[in-house]
Amino acid sequence: MTPTSSNLLSHQKIQRCHLDALAVVYVRQSTLGQLQKHQESTRMQYALVDYAQSLGWPTERILVIDDDLGKSGSTAAGRPGFQRLVTEVGLGHVGLILGVDMSRLARSNRDWHQLLEICALFRTLIADMDGLYNPTDYNDRLLLGLKGTMSEAELHILKNRLHEGKLSKARRGELHTRLPTGYV
Repeated sequence: MTPTSSNLLSHQKIQRCHLDALAVVYVRQSTLGQLQKHQESTRMQYALVDYAQSLGWPTERILVIDDDLGKSGSTAAGRPGFQRLVTEVGLGHVGLILGVDMSRLARSNRDWHQLLEICALFRTLIADMDGLYNPTDYNDRLLLGLKGTMSEAELHILKNRLHEGKLSKARRGELHTRLPTGYV
């Protein structure tokens, strides 16, 4: 698995200090249902280990954090994997964070920008399938900020679309819900 942008440009951002630290592959699926029914996304996320290796990280310095499988990214609360990721970056242990797309990391702008601040402070690079970003670089940071904003907006749009779909079914009398356990 390789990104769509030039590997040459990506490699120019990677310095020896990055390679001496960990490359962290963050794996997350929002619900247990997605985890069971959409396994290709999970496979793609685990395949980022190969991407880290292609960028120069040895296998022993690649850490996979998959503690948040089946957990929503709408907030950092209740996501021990995300909290571990932020902690590892804050301790200066991480040279690169990899995700298929940035919405895997955080759907909340607050959580996303906190992570960007910590990555910039500790000079941690971020990579997704579109490219490799340095949060200390103005242009990269601007693009990462836009990706975070779009991710949060996408979550809002999806929630509204699902809600409107339920309302439409209810108006037609076609909305069926299960009774809570114990009711007949």
